[in-house]
Amino acid sequence: MRVLLTGASGFIGRAVADALLRKGHTVVRVLRRPPAAGGDAVQADFAQVPTRGWWQPRLAGIDAVVNTVGIIREQPGQSFQALHTDAPAELFHACAAAGVRCVVQVSALGADASATSRYHRSKQAADDVLRALPLRGAIVQPSLVYGPGGSSAALFGKMAVAPLLPLPAGGRMRVQPVHVDDVIAGIVALVEAPPENVRTFVFAGARPLQLREYLADLRESPGEPGPLRVVPVPTGLFCMGAARPASCPAACWTPRPPTCCWRATRPTTTPCPGCSGMPRARCARSSRATRRSRRGAPPCSTSGCRCCASPSPCCGCGPASSRSACTPCRTATRAPGAGGAARCARHPALYGAALLDLALGVLTLAAPPRWRRWVWLSQLALMGGYTVLITFFLPEQWLHPYGPISKNLPLAAAIALLWALERPAPPRSR
Repeated sequence: MRVLLTGASGFIGRAVADALLRKGHTVVRVLRRPPAAGGDAVQADFAQVPTRGWWQPRLAGIDAVVNTVGIIREQPGQSFQALHTDAPAELFHACAAAGVRCVVQVSALGADASATSRYHRSKQAADDVLRALPLRGAIVQPSLVYGPGGSSAALFGKMAVAPLLPLPAGGRMRVQPVHVDDVIAGIVALVEAPPENVRTFVFAGARPLQLREYLADLRESPGEPGPLRVVPVPTGLFCMGAARPASCPAACWTPRPPTCCWRATRPTTTPCPGCSGMPRARCARSSRATRRSRRGAPPCSTSGCRCCASPSPCCGCGPASSRSACTPCRTATRAPGAGGAARCARHPALYGAALLDLALGVLTLAAPPRWRRWVWLSQLALMGGYTVLITFFLPEQWLHPYGPISKNLPLAAAIALLWALERPAPPRSR
């Protein structure tokens, strides 16, 4: 079977392509920037809304189409209306005109008549177009999808290892996490044996649980010390707090659903409504006990471990941008004979060093005159301690292009200058 796959570079799209290839199908990937190495690929940008006339010659010889294009937040040049509604609608109309055998649309849980967010409404609009066309196929509405390489899974992994986590409603909203392998198995089954008419399938996990339970499992599975500590936050206050960082281009959430998780993670108590008698893989309900802990959340993976949940140099996941973030954790694991005790102490050491740096920074601005030289001396001592530790256990950091250690030299000179320019404290009056 020859399958046209849109969104082939995304989390679900990549997995769908791999699964179809393993099944012996030919996959024609739709990419904004096709690889130079050739292969079956079509260059198309959904943000520019390719028309049905543009699609029709490119659908020649295509047996099935799978649309996995989606964005979680709008950015300049990428809107929900274009990517979720207009471009898929044009593609679906072209499929109907070209006689494509099957169309599978990957939508979103909550894209229904009760949807309130522009994200969900844009998905629902494309779903409605597909339902109205004389096509065989399916609309897939996945719940919270987890698995290696997923951005949402990585985000929840970071939340799980936070020392204190503010959540609306105390994190008691209900979710039904589903593994990406289950979702992909269902999509492939629908491509190979599509319903006679377009039907909607909810892909969800075996049982619902609270978001805080899901995060607690994520925290527990890699052995993160201590329980998950959740601080209940009023919904309105949480939205106000999300509004400001959401304006940053690199933000991973928005003040509106779906990333306001008390609305995005809506409870789904009955996976795949109406799929009785369908193949088991279609409703993605397999237990996958080997991937889940006792409540159904994923165990330690690259998404859930602190190694990838902390974008610091402690585990080699990012550039060394902070001495306090680098030294306690990495030296604990690199020191000769470092064992379980050292590994258990590295996180308190990391947080303690960060708090010490913060205290010295505040004192630099607010310390009374008679304390200032002690502040400079403390900074020099702390910097010297970091330098000695890293020199012994991480000597390669001296040659790092970001200069995490070499920058200590001009900083030490600047502190010495502050010491020299500091006027002696006036004598205390008796």
